[in-house]
Amino acid sequence: MSAGWRAALVRFDEDLRRKGSAAKTREAYGSDMRQFAVWASGQDAEPAAVTYRLLRRYASALSERRLSSATVARKLAALRSFFGVLREHGDIAANPADLLAAPKLASELPTVLAPEQVSRLLDRIPVSTPLELRDRALFEIAYACGLRAEELVRLNVGSVDFDGEQLRVEGKGDRTRIVPAGEPAMAELTRYLDRARGALDRGNGELALFLSKSGRRLSTSDIRRRLSVWSRYAAMQGAVHPHALRHSFATHLLEGGADLRTIQELLGHASVSTTQTYTRVESARLKVAYARAHPRA
Repeated sequence: MSAGWRAALVRFDEDLRRKGSAAKTREAYGSDMRQFAVWASGQDAEPAAVTYRLLRRYASALSERRLSSATVARKLAALRSFFGVLREHGDIAANPADLLAAPKLASELPTVLAPEQVSRLLDRIPVSTPLELRDRALFEIAYACGLRAEELVRLNVGSVDFDGEQLRVEGKGDRTRIVPAGEPAMAELTRYLDRARGALDRGNGELALFLSKSGRRLSTSDIRRRLSVWSRYAAMQGAVHPHALRHSFATHLLEGGADLRTIQELLGHASVSTTQTYTRVESARLKVAYARAHPRA
């Protein structure tokens, strides 16, 4: 890889950081662009010399590798973002990746649990040991607030407003939002703090709200693993993933009459178009009910 490519990649990452892109996005885009830089270097093409025709050849090469549509779409998005930065800095006159057609993604509805399934899952978590108390509070909060796994692990003790029964959540792109929690979740959180967190704390000044058995901040893999354990314990069909609780939170709000803009703010979506996925879930549910109940369906 040439010095020109290395400098351009550094500037790209700095630009993503300046715009508040999530760490995982920067990591994924950085990896995608390093792969492209190596490929383009093999074609003797410097960053400012890349053309739409060259990008079409690269897209064809990606297709030949039998990558998933989602992976190809992300790599092409990284290219558009990268060359957008070059254009902003005046290195190129136009973005050659703007005309690249993204692959059609499969339109899959999110996994949503019924309210009684959520209740069975949460109510079956015991509250005898510190880890059980932690998990009960953790997943009560996950469902009550519709949080991503990444947002759950970023919560600190100071994130909780007990008087207001709400949490300050650090979302994607370091955007902060205030989310109400509700009495049941706050009661479980209080019980965890009173009876369990002190037993998990190792006195190292850890600020995290939810602690591991070694007193450290939980990881997202810890959350996925523990939820899988409790979903099996509750005899759920298949493993339940943290995002299923988030999807269930949004869908149940919609079913209860909440409007899309409110759900968008609670979820921390940058665009309401992302939130509109849940109207498709509701529409699909109504179609199933109609097919089962209507005599001429």
